[in-house]
Amino acid sequence: MIIGGLITKVVSMFIKIVLARLIGTEGMGLYMLISPTFMLLMAVAQLGFPVAISKLVAEESKNNKNLVFSIIPISLVINLTIMVLLLIFGHYISNNLLNEPRSYYALICIGFVLPFISISSILRGYFFGKQNMFPHVVSNVTEDVVRLIALIVGIPIFLKFGLEYAVAFVVLTNVISELTSIFVLFFFIPKNFKLTKKDLKPDKSNIKEVFGIGIPTTMSRIIGSIGYFLEPIILTYTLIKCGYSNNYIVNEYGVINGFIMPLILLPSFFTMAISQALIPNISKSYSHGHYKYTGNKIRLAIVLSLLIGIPATIIFETVPEIPMGLIYNTTEGIEYIKILAPICLFHYIQAPLTASLQAMGKAKEAMNGTLIGTVIRVISLYVFCNMHIGLWGLVWSSAINMVVVTIHQYLHVKKALKN
Repeated sequence: MIIGGLITKVVSMFIKIVLARLIGTEGMGLYMLISPTFMLLMAVAQLGFPVAISKLVAEESKNNKNLVFSIIPISLVINLTIMVLLLIFGHYISNNLLNEPRSYYALICIGFVLPFISISSILRGYFFGKQNMFPHVVSNVTEDVVRLIALIVGIPIFLKFGLEYAVAFVVLTNVISELTSIFVLFFFIPKNFKLTKKDLKPDKSNIKEVFGIGIPTTMSRIIGSIGYFLEPIILTYTLIKCGYSNNYIVNEYGVINGFIMPLILLPSFFTMAISQALIPNISKSYSHGHYKYTGNKIRLAIVLSLLIGIPATIIFETVPEIPMGLIYNTTEGIEYIKILAPICLFHYIQAPLTASLQAMGKAKEAMNGTLIGTVIRVISLYVFCNMHIGLWGLVWSSAINMVVVTIHQYLHVKKALKN
């Protein structure tokens, strides 16, 4: 997982470099403007199914094939509904909420991407539950390589029609990459794999259990995604009212969310790999009452996350112009890095803590942490933006959110291990 995560992150960085150099700061700003909406809709579309399937498969108490095939039709219906709603409300979201008419085509493309993301995520959840991480690693690497090639070939072609079409194409490349991922995952299905009518017939008890785990998990993601969805809306509305130009907001927002955040969150490839591997492992040990073993695994995950996070933070804090120059060929936003880099140490350990809560059946507690952090983030963002400090309002509200959520998750993991 770690090696695969590293390869994936390197390829992802190449994708960011290609995007930054082909569509520029304005294009990155436009893409980042629709990203929160993309994340929100992705959370709704997946409905926590991958985590739920991973947990139930790991417990080895269900017909795993029926578990997966009971959920796929429901997932497709949810995705189709979102697609229709985007077609109906796309213009309203782009014109009235995001205040950027050029975002319309990218928003519509999100609807076509979501079904492919949902199916590949469900299949990954199955392999995670089996504690077989290799298919996930191979599919992720293949997916990113295919997407990188598609971007290099396609962006120059679509730029001829306009920046908005190029950004829409960036979203649409996820169809190609996710479809590739699905094919790769199917390749790892055992040769003796057979389906019966019983496997394909939806099982109400399986569906109920998946929803029981998935909905609190999804609510956690949806709450966080709603916060990110509101972010550009609050920013554009408040900063324009304070006298900042729309062009300034789009450019600075693109710098922070397109350059700065991906760079300082680069070590999170490690923490995400650990988190994904933790869920089936902790779920199994915690359900059997092995609390000491569970606690040791969580502590190890935190230590490993910090072993990567601390050296990265020192580099970002002392010589931020070097990674910025090497990766993005720019030094814009260095002042933001020096504030956010040390705060991101909280973020690095947040992922394994949240995954641990979900694996221990404490998804509701994880959701509450996200809810508290999101509410504080939204309120502080509005307050800071009205203080005429430009995009620093976004930086400080993001920092507060990281600290609050991480402390909340840590306290509840500690409490769960005492019970």
